[in-house]
Amino acid sequence: MDVCLMIEGQEDVTWEDWTALARACERAGLGTMFRSDHYLTVVEGSGRGALDAWATISALAATTERLRLGTLVSPATFRHPSVLAKMVTTADHVSGGRVELGIGAGWWVAEHEAYGFPLDPIGARMDALEEQCEILVRHWEGGRFSFAGERYRSLEVEPLPRPVQEHGPPLILGAGGRPRSIRLAARLADEYNVPELTAAELAAVRQRLDQACEAIGRDPATLPLSVMTGWVVGADEADLDRRLGRLAAWEGAESAAAYRAALPPGWIVGTVEQAHERVAALAAAGVARVMAQHLLHRDLDAVELLGREFSGPFTAGRRPPLSPP
Repeated sequence: MDVCLMIEGQEDVTWEDWTALARACERAGLGTMFRSDHYLTVVEGSGRGALDAWATISALAATTERLRLGTLVSPATFRHPSVLAKMVTTADHVSGGRVELGIGAGWWVAEHEAYGFPLDPIGARMDALEEQCEILVRHWEGGRFSFAGERYRSLEVEPLPRPVQEHGPPLILGAGGRPRSIRLAARLADEYNVPELTAAELAAVRQRLDQACEAIGRDPATLPLSVMTGWVVGADEADLDRRLGRLAAWEGAESAAAYRAALPPGWIVGTVEQAHERVAALAAAGVARVMAQHLLHRDLDAVELLGREFSGPFTAGRRPPLSPP
């Protein structure tokens, strides 16, 4: 089981914060740092800002040596898939092959309205997401191709240069465990990621992933399941209480106790020992890695604690080769 760092970049994470986080990850031995891809804070009225996700990743790629970097997730509503493919390939070259792309259908209504991105009903967004995933994979598999879908068209594209990573950067599909996204992941993704589910819920998702893979002749072991969830862990109870207090204040809660009581059951909140028990339960449910959502992004001690206590090996998936379009 691997535990990665996940940062909500739209909540006032400055460039200085990003470089400090990356240095802390490399010091602590964390393998991967993910960031959200939002243009607008999700805490309305907070006045917090966001730097662009892929520009940040490319810049960090040039200033780090070992840390893998990726989005969790980039909305399909933000960019044309050919633009996104070129941006991710560029970051792959800058990093020497250390980037991953998480992609999803998009959801945050306020940022779409503010920045002028269309946000269609979920069925239409899933249609667009499926076409985007196919175009991305074709950009990375190498060779000239054309694509004619309902949303996107490409004509005799020769996507050069090819990515540094063989077969392209890992493609992580972020969704909620519903049948259509699971079928899409089985066909095109290297990893399937869901947010904030409990171990029992994740075991059910793992079973559905296995069935979807088997239905198309894919080995289920090649499609890891991961979970992105809130992470508040202290070295001991006192350390945990201090961290919860700071987080409650950051979120504008009335008290740390009220804030903790309202947290989703899928969050991992506790001491190091208690967190190890929760992570073990997730591993038993079939989860391959946890993206730990660290909301106190200036708390670098928590990042180093995460790396010392929870970083581990992870075996990446491999999507099946695409048939000719």
